Formats: sequence, structure tokens, C-alpha cells
Amino acid sequence: MPDTDDDLLLERQLCFALSVASRSVVASYRPVLDRLGITHPQYLVMLALWERSPRTAKEISEALLLEPATVTPLLKRLEDAGLLTRARQQGNERALDVALTPKGTALREQALSVPTTMMARLGISREEAAELHGSMTRLIAAAQASRAADASA
Repeated sequence: MPDTDDDLLLERQLCFALSVASRSVVASYRPVLDRLGITHPQYLVMLALWERSPRTAKEISEALLLEPATVTPLLKRLEDAGLLTRARQQGNERALDVALTPKGTALREQALSVPTTMMARLGISREEAAELHGSMTRLIAAAQASRAADASA
């Protein structure tokens, strides 16, 4: 029978490993993204817009799994940097359209090297990155399902 007392060891806690991994990986991105003039959260917004522009602020929040109150200041800073525009949607004053500027579109070319650079910095192959991404995606889905079940209970 396994010793369940070991289940409370810090080194066995999934939440601890995920938290440290997240902070460590994001910190590794910092010098790479500094060269682009953006932060990691801003990079995530730009990735969403490089996939599709224009998008509403709500769509960006949903894509990034972030609250609108978290995304709004990111959009403001990116607009101030000349990388995107924000405008109220015609016929729906509550919706905010977000679109890339030419400068924001051009930044994508510089960002093309970020994934390869990060894999090299982290010492992982493209295949290992895809495997980790798949594991994290499944974990996110499970956590969201758990939260949804808690909310409906």
C-alpha cells in the first residue's frame, strides 16, 4: 500500500510544479520579447491578432482565457505603442473592435523566430514542445471542466 503521507511532499505537488514552470518559462521569454518591445502578456494578445484581425476585445479575452479587465490595459498599451487600434463597433457601442496596424502586422515577421529561439533556450525539440503543449491543453480542459462542475453544483 503506498504511503499517502508522501502525497503532501512539496516536490509531489502538481500545482507547485506548474507554478514554478510557468514563472520560469515566462521569465525565459523576457529577453527574447524585450527585443520586440513587448511583454509576454502583450505577446499573447499579438498572437491572437496575428491569427485573426480584427477581433473584438471579448474574443481576445476568450481566446486567452483572461478576464476583460486584464486584457483592456494590455490593449491600451499595445495601442499606445502603435501596434493596434481600438474602436467601438458600429451599431454596438458595447463591443470594441481591435485591429492590427501596419506596424503590428510587421512585428509578426520579427516574432517568427520566437518559438524556435525559445525551444533552443529551454533545450527542447519541436516534438517535445508539442507533447508538452498537448499535456497542458488536456490539463487546462480538465481544470475548466472541474470549475464548471463546481459552479453548477
